[in-house]
Amino acid sequence: MIVRLAREQDFPGLLGLAAQVEHWFGPMVEDPGFHSAVDRHIRRSTALVAVSGSDVLGGLLFGSKAPIYHVHWLVVSEEERGKGVGRALMAEATRRFVRGPGSIEVITFGADHPGAVSSGARVFYECLGFSPAEAADPGPEGGSRQVYRRAVI
Repeated sequence: MIVRLAREQDFPGLLGLAAQVEHWFGPMVEDPGFHSAVDRHIRRSTALVAVSGSDVLGGLLFGSKAPIYHVHWLVVSEEERGKGVGRALMAEATRRFVRGPGSIEVITFGADHPGAVSSGARVFYECLGFSPAEAADPGPEGGSRQVYRRAVI
């Protein structure tokens, strides 16, 4: 597995990842706004992919504006979850984009959201040193969301 900056040719693979999680996040594959966000991150060199050969195993869209950095989107393919892909994406994003002091924030599922356990997102972020913080606005599908935050020194 290699983690690198996303390229235009990775766009279909990122849409494939989005298709796997639309039941948790709401429509993305056909959403022009999502397409624009992915394209913008690729052009700004703030999108990362984890690849094996030509397969996109995971993707991350990152907001690299100090002092509060944002994980805008992080998805790992169903087959690769629990194998270190998400951890590798976050490590590379932190190495490339983050300079302290500050914090990294991500909005993930609220504790009562069906995806909170089945996706493993909350546990994943906690294992990376993030702590649950304030509630966030509901997701596009109406499910609860919560901010997770990690200090960067």
